[in-house]
Amino acid sequence: MYRQNLKLTWVDKLYIPAIIKGMWVTWKHLIRPDKNVTQQYPEERVDKPEGFRGYHRLNKDEQGRIKCVACEMCSTACPSHCITVIPEPTPEEWTDRERMPKVFQIDMLRCIFCGMCEEACPKEAIELTRIFDWAGYSRDEFLWDKEKLLDMYDKTINEDYMKTMNLSISPPIPDRPKR
Repeated sequence: MYRQNLKLTWVDKLYIPAIIKGMWVTWKHLIRPDKNVTQQYPEERVDKPEGFRGYHRLNKDEQGRIKCVACEMCSTACPSHCITVIPEPTPEEWTDRERMPKVFQIDMLRCIFCGMCEEACPKEAIELTRIFDWAGYSRDEFLWDKEKLLDMYDKTINEDYMKTMNLSISPPIPDRPKR
């Protein structure tokens, strides 16, 4: 299949209509006062929309125990192979499950935040939060172990902590822009 060259009229050959259309678009963007382009980042944070995938956390059940049963479905589903789970038997008083993670580690530098681990988990033990701006000085700070992931749960379940980061636990669904 090939395209035939279109025959341009003498007005189209001048390119004046195209230039005028381009200048009109530029002028509309210049005079629109209600659109702020620059975001003053640390002071002004924009709450991410529903479905945003930030850093991970390990959830706890109603009794304060880790929900993870060390089934290793999250590490199997992970396309970047950044999750390591080593199981161990649970204490005898835990009658609802047989295993729990001895080691649960996520290499956040390898993670692509795809959400496959969250989708694969049968117990909803791993979840991606709304937090996206952590910093570290070494690679070791981005190897998140079980304690750090459980600490992330304690932080993100608290509405006060989320307000200090100018985020919400359940953000409002934004209106779709009119076209």
